[in-house]
Amino acid sequence: MTFYSFMGAMEIGLIFGLVALGVLISFRILNFPDLTVDGSFPLGGAVAATLIATGVNPFIATAVATAAGALAGVLTGWLNVSLKIMDLLAGILVMTALYSINLRIMGKPNVPLIFEPTVFSVLMPGSLPDYIEKPLILLVIVVIAKWLLDWYFSSESGLAMRATGANPRMARAQGVATGWMKLVGLAISNALVALGGALFAQSQGGADISMGIGTIVIGLAAVIIGENVLPSRRILWATLAVVVGAVLYRLFIALALNSEWIGLQSQDLNLISSVLVVLVLVAPVLKRRLTPNR
Repeated sequence: MTFYSFMGAMEIGLIFGLVALGVLISFRILNFPDLTVDGSFPLGGAVAATLIATGVNPFIATAVATAAGALAGVLTGWLNVSLKIMDLLAGILVMTALYSINLRIMGKPNVPLIFEPTVFSVLMPGSLPDYIEKPLILLVIVVIAKWLLDWYFSSESGLAMRATGANPRMARAQGVATGWMKLVGLAISNALVALGGALFAQSQGGADISMGIGTIVIGLAAVIIGENVLPSRRILWATLAVVVGAVLYRLFIALALNSEWIGLQSQDLNLISSVLVVLVLVAPVLKRRLTPNR
């Protein structure tokens, strides 16, 4: 694998680090199997790309895209909390609806941003190649997002949200509004995912209606890999672990695609993703079986 391919994998890995942080909130903290992310990721890209293409400042466009993702999360939570629709089904319904909404927003299957200003073009000083500067900018964004999450989950509201996911009945007995906590948690989760989608569109030169396919798999893979690499119950390490997991996941993908002796091509990406997730899930089981009882 060349250095250029390595930095490209780092760039995409850091973007999906934001997605992994969002998936961590829904799946691990809230214990809510939220499939909305397959729709909120391209939603962020669609909103940001469409606004930038019409002349809106890229920072404002990215902020609006993040807010749109938060609204998608609130809608999923509302279907579950207020209408009592099963959590998994609520996410599927919103994800399905967002496909049509994203097409409506873009007006066509894709919106190019090749000659438009982006967050990266504004922030990059130009003293280094863009394949180095982009990962550095993304690293700063991910670190800020991680720090804000660490701060929030150590606050009273954050602890109430963690209690909601761990034991909702006990949380309600302690006076926690568990329904409200779900809405807030899903809003934060999908806002992070949409932010990742907005940055992905600006990084790759445009938004596409199919860019969200498999997002939930990537997010779960990052969470699982991170938990195995840095196992810890502390939120400080858990958020770091999923970001590391997302970067490692993309490095594994890049390594597989750039290994000529394996013979894999770009169309095998989803196959590689599925196999990698299976291996990560099976690894702890095999480790326990192979390790002799002491």
